[in-house]
Amino acid sequence: MLDFNKQIIDEFRANRGRVQTMGFGDRLVLVHSIGAKSGAVRTSPLFAIDDGDSWLVAASAAGSAKNPDWYHNLLAHPAIEVEFPDDSAADGIGRAEVVAEDLHGADRDVAYARFTEVSPAFAGYEEKAQPRVIPVVRLVRRDR
Repeated sequence: MLDFNKQIIDEFRANRGRVQTMGFGDRLVLVHSIGAKSGAVRTSPLFAIDDGDSWLVAASAAGSAKNPDWYHNLLAHPAIEVEFPDDSAADGIGRAEVVAEDLHGADRDVAYARFTEVSPAFAGYEEKAQPRVIPVVRLVRRDR
């Protein structure tokens, strides 16, 4: 998995935030989380939905029975940085300081429905992950 993530990160940075692998296009952000136990900075490429002054990311882990490590890291250290496609930046990649907000109840359900609308794969992940409810996190820009 780490090699795949590295490949995606490298492609993101080499192509102005666009990733053709698996058809991601400009729908990824690079999340720089801080390890909950280690304190080490980790970079995770995540499918994201632009939500105005924030991004939504789903901790789907492709339908795994457990939440991904990056999700636990964001709960422990919610103030992080993201990289995102930005045509106005010289290298095509914007950077923003964000705060991660774990969504619950109806807010989470409405946000997750947006993922299933964009990609039917997310409906499959939700079914496969049961009884785990896939968390959705809003990454809110702190610079706006």
